[in-house]
Amino acid sequence: MRLFLFVLTSVLSGTSIALDNGLMRTPPMGWLAWERFRCDIDCDNDPKNCISEKLFTDMADRLAEDGWRELGYVYVNIDDCWSSMERDQQGRLQADPKRFPMGIHNLSHYMHARGLKLGIYGDMGSHTCGGYPGTPLDKIELDAQTFADWEVDMFKYDGCYSNASEQEKGYPLMSKALNATGRPIGYSCSWPAYQGGLPPKVNYTQLGEICNLWRNYGDIQDSWGSVLSIVDWFFDNQDVLAPAAGPGRWNDPDMLIVGDFGLSLDQSQTQMSLWAIMAAPLFMSNDLRTISADARRILQNKALIGINQDPLGIQGRRIVKEKSGIEVFFRPLQNNGSALVFFSRRSDMPYRYQTSLKKLNYVTGSYELFNAFTYRTMQVKDATDFVVSVNPSGVVTFLVSAPAKINRRQFYSDGKLQGPAFEDAEENSLPPVFL
Repeated sequence: MRLFLFVLTSVLSGTSIALDNGLMRTPPMGWLAWERFRCDIDCDNDPKNCISEKLFTDMADRLAEDGWRELGYVYVNIDDCWSSMERDQQGRLQADPKRFPMGIHNLSHYMHARGLKLGIYGDMGSHTCGGYPGTPLDKIELDAQTFADWEVDMFKYDGCYSNASEQEKGYPLMSKALNATGRPIGYSCSWPAYQGGLPPKVNYTQLGEICNLWRNYGDIQDSWGSVLSIVDWFFDNQDVLAPAAGPGRWNDPDMLIVGDFGLSLDQSQTQMSLWAIMAAPLFMSNDLRTISADARRILQNKALIGINQDPLGIQGRRIVKEKSGIEVFFRPLQNNGSALVFFSRRSDMPYRYQTSLKKLNYVTGSYELFNAFTYRTMQVKDATDFVVSVNPSGVVTFLVSAPAKINRRQFYSDGKLQGPAFEDAEENSLPPVFL
């Protein structure tokens, strides 16, 4: 299709050499503590929610036992506030002995025994953002080796209490130090977020050579407004950001807050769909012990995960922005497939949006559209108009392929459609409409 070729060409023209550690060839997936649990260290009064090894083993158990691991959610990532306020006698970082009595190395063994991976957090400044010991320039090699000795699988390097000069030296040095340990450790850099996220201060070619993923923008909060601000920034700057992404190197718009308190059901579907289109890392920050069935269905949606994990690794783009408040997003996928997301910014009522694949720059031919949330399919020709009804702040998300190219049963259980409306429906009995 013309659009696919245009996007692929633009990506190839901006291709940079990815960090040579062989990791994260598709966006990493897992669970991250920060947005939901922050820096709660009051284990005496809030033992269930404080930053402690119990919190991380609880989440590991849920990933391993509740179907998350098999879908790709394998990282359990510690964020700030895990360490002691003092380094040990050898100058090494150490976990808070009260909250992490068995230590980080044993915690990594706990993860590995369950088929999971452990991520940890550090900061380039004298202190972390939460006031704990940082990893300044003179500690980089020591701390990288410490993380490797602990058999950690991912490291996020924040930038509080550091300046631009220190960041320019430190982020590449940490990349080199992690590789020098001989242990494969995925590397998340916060460097661009501290430099405005855009050129000329940010060199995305260099980032792709030293980091597996990077935070470009501010922290997500538990609100729809926060999600929208991130979406706006990423797609307003897509011409710069999209070419930087690819296998082993990813833009990171921050955590999934699906299952927390700030999003409606439609808004939760929107965040998951747009993060899939963006080829974003999928790090949930929620309480997997109490997550609702609706939130779980969204986060475990195999069609959306399949879009996100597409091996081509091409970041999607916004291709239509209507005055009506409807926006359309496109991502090319392997085997000449693609994904389309129709998003409504409206706040009044469901909006019936009429379009055709031809209007969206698809080439002449017949196509099959698979709805990622209703599991319905529809056969259309490129010039055939169809209508999608998009809820306020919601989405309609399609996988698009030539007929018979989508193995729809991979998104079902026991050959039947998922969802209460379709428990007994056979695949070929669905009406060719989308509501």
